[in-house]
Amino acid sequence: MHAALPGNWVLLGKVIRPHGLRGLLRIQSYAQSERSFLNAKTVGLKPVSGRLQAYELLSLRPHKNAYLMQLREVESIDQAEALRGAQIWMEPDALIREEGEYFWHELMGLHVYLDSGEYAGAISRIIQTKSHDIYEVTGAGREVFIPAIHQVVKEIDLENQRVIISPIPGLLELNEI
Repeated sequence: MHAALPGNWVLLGKVIRPHGLRGLLRIQSYAQSERSFLNAKTVGLKPVSGRLQAYELLSLRPHKNAYLMQLREVESIDQAEALRGAQIWMEPDALIREEGEYFWHELMGLHVYLDSGEYAGAISRIIQTKSHDIYEVTGAGREVFIPAIHQVVKEIDLENQRVIISPIPGLLELNEI
């Protein structure tokens, strides 16, 4: 293992569990493809209780709706088990954006507006589901949950820090917080 990593790395996945006896890790990726992982030489893993540490990435391959990751420093099931649930971090320079892809760190805090111009709040949390992400938007003491689907999210403008949505019936029934 290497020294702790700098704080500018980006969260890009999570270790689900060990796979097999030789240290392979079954992981969940938050990116649309594996290209960013394959572009990285090093990934950072932060166990549930522990510090962020750098590991040399040897391989990554798709496996049953997830990926199998092999790291140089993880060679046994015991070492892999110690990383169960760990967050996977990556240097921003290694990220490869697919068309229409936005990384969570880019979306957090963006201001959300209805296509009518009304302000809905800012993205305070992103919830990952099997079919699509959900943006939790909070503002003025209220919260709404916005599905990150093309029918609702019409524009993401990183430069101006805003998201334009076209609500579907019932979507904006705000919950008081």
